[in-house]
Amino acid sequence: MTVTARLSNASHRHLAAAVTDHLQPRNWIIATALLGGAASAGTRGLIWGAYSMVFAAIIPLLLIRAGTRTGRYADRHLHPRAHRLTIGTAICASVGLGITLMTTAGAPRTVIAITAAMLTTLAALMLVTTAWKISIHSAVAAGATALLIATCGPTAILAVPLAAAVAWSRIALRHHTRAQAVAGIALGALVATATFLGVA
Repeated sequence: MTVTARLSNASHRHLAAAVTDHLQPRNWIIATALLGGAASAGTRGLIWGAYSMVFAAIIPLLLIRAGTRTGRYADRHLHPRAHRLTIGTAICASVGLGITLMTTAGAPRTVIAITAAMLTTLAALMLVTTAWKISIHSAVAAGATALLIATCGPTAILAVPLAAAVAWSRIALRHHTRAQAVAGIALGALVATATFLGVA
């Protein structure tokens, strides 16, 4: 490999790593909870979206950071499947608790539907992950994009290229195969959409 080729490859991986970091699942979840909540129920929806975000993004972040700090997990992207299954179960419990509390407190139906879509998507991902390393990053990006389109309207289609970039980054970094990334996109979009429409 020539020096130019090595530099090009390094630049390629640097860009892919930046995309993976900036468009990681937590950021998609936060954007979807806040924007989807605000678009569907105004200020009240925004407040409840922030509440949902605590259970679907903030608590999971704290759990992953604690695991990384103690050496239980290698890094925040949780590459080993076993790590994904362990933290995934805890996150499902957190989101499930959030949905229960929101339902009891009378949160807007749309916000509950968004959060339920997050839960079912994660549960489906965990089921697949027991046998195959499907791309969680791709699934969350695709599911979030579908939810944003459902709640914010056609302008949210602008998120589609970002979701595609996430799938590309996972392949470019060799964290997933093309099949795993495409499967993640399909699962995320289909499960999130079906759940949202069923609950909302």
